[in-house]
Amino acid sequence: MKKFVIIPDSFKGTISSTEICSVIERKISEVFPNAKTVCLPVADGGEGTVDCFLTALGGKKINISCTGPLFEKMNGFYGVLNDNTAVIEMAAVAGLPLVENCKDPKKTTTYGVGELIMHAIKSDCKNIILGLGGSATNDYGTGAAAALGVKFFDASGKEFIPTGGTLVNVAKIDVSKAKENLKGIKITAMCDIDNPPYGKNGAAYVYAPQKGADEKTVEQLDLGLKSISLVIEKQLKINVSNLKGGGAAGAMGAGAVAFLGAQLKMGINTVLETVNFSQLISDADLIFTGEGKIDSQSLMGKVVIGVSQKAKEQNVPVIAIVGGAEGDLQGAYEMGVTSIFTINRLPQDFSVSRYKTKENLEFCVENVLRFLKSTRQKG
Repeated sequence: MKKFVIIPDSFKGTISSTEICSVIERKISEVFPNAKTVCLPVADGGEGTVDCFLTALGGKKINISCTGPLFEKMNGFYGVLNDNTAVIEMAAVAGLPLVENCKDPKKTTTYGVGELIMHAIKSDCKNIILGLGGSATNDYGTGAAAALGVKFFDASGKEFIPTGGTLVNVAKIDVSKAKENLKGIKITAMCDIDNPPYGKNGAAYVYAPQKGADEKTVEQLDLGLKSISLVIEKQLKINVSNLKGGGAAGAMGAGAVAFLGAQLKMGINTVLETVNFSQLISDADLIFTGEGKIDSQSLMGKVVIGVSQKAKEQNVPVIAIVGGAEGDLQGAYEMGVTSIFTINRLPQDFSVSRYKTKENLEFCVENVLRFLKSTRQKG
């Protein structure tokens, strides 16, 4: 075998996609020493997204001073690829780990995300990839919008920067300055969920509890998300109330569309387009992909299926290396997955096996490659 493409997602909480690439690449070099390998670590839009893009495509990381999730000053960053595309992960300045023991989605803001976007624009980046994930916020992306020039007013006409707890006070929105700032700018928001902004399946009910919201707060937040959705529909003539993925990152998915003119895309599709995946695999003998767990949810557009669908178009075989597999996976095979291998060697609880992830991954990959080599030699 002459060429392998390695494009895994991380195994959440155990091993990063970059580390997985390193393990698989090393094992390939041991079993197929003359083979070419192409590594494309993938992140879902949350923490690590910038590093994954820079690893795959090259570029540089830009560090700037900006606003954190509690309106504090902090150091933030974004990536600039070699084609001058900016990659921004909102988690860098609005991520849940940044608030530590001060979780409160009523008070947190995405203002710093807007500052990162504005800095990239002023640095002549015309194409922005925005990763939505891992946020501590529930502000509909209003903070980021405010940093980019959107003005929000309450019923008395007073301008303010909304947070999750004050979205219900938004009575008027002026996007004219933001439109001027964003003229000629393309923003693609990476989103791997299909939740709407509000309702029982929306941002507050599904995700706010992990951000520090109790039952009463969830209800208040949801009211705010619904309220501003209706204001947007009435004043901006944009209906994002039922937008799939609109609930991502505290409803920043909907805000990015309504305020910034962004396009929501599944994260893996954004990655595949950016790296020109179809051309990259045109002469590949095999693709390695993977994720922590493959199940029915994986069929909704996660990394393994996104990769496999593209590979199927060119009849390139795909091996998925996963932490676990659950349910009927016939659909995965129909979508282009050739075979699935789980890494765990013993029936151990995750609390035990998680510390053996790298060791188990190495064992699994080496044996898959040994088998491939034996079939080639026999043939």
